Amino acid sequence: MKYQTGRQGRIFAARFDDGDDVLGNLADMAKKENIRAGVFYLVGGMREGRIVVGPETEDMPPRPVWKELGESHEVLGIGTIFWHQDEPKIHFHGAFGKKDMVKIGCLREKSETFLVLEAIILEMEGIEATRELDPVSGMVLLIL
Repeated sequence: MKYQTGRQGRIFAARFDDGDDVLGNLADMAKKENIRAGVFYLVGGMREGRIVVGPETEDMPPRPVWKELGESHEVLGIGTIFWHQDEPKIHFHGAFGKKDMVKIGCLREKSETFLVLEAIILEMEGIEATRELDPVSGMVLLIL
C-alpha cells in the first residue's frame, strides 16, 4: 500500500438538472476550477447510465461486464477526481435503484441526470497523485 497525507481544500456544491451529463460536467468543473485531487458524493436521479458490475473472470486484463440503466433510477455514490495527463479522470461507484431492483457498479458511460442530482465535491490539497495507464490491467489507475 502507498499513501500520502493532505488536507481539505475548497468545498463545492453542485446541482445537475434533468438531462445533464454527470461525468462530463464533473470533469469540466474539475478542469475549470483546477481540482487536481478530490472526492465527491452524488445523490439524486439518473435517467441513463452504463455501469461496469465486475470483470467476467479474474484474468488480466479484465473484461468488464456492462449493465445499462436505460430508465430513471435513484443514485447514491462516491467518487474520486485525479488527473490523467492533461485531463481530470472521474472514478465513480454507486448504487442505482428502481422499484425492487438495485444495481451497484462503476459508472463509465452515458451519465444523464433524471430530474435533479446533487454533488458535494471536497478538494484535497497536498496530494500529488495522478492516473497512469497500467500495462497489466490496461486500465488508467491511481499512482501515488
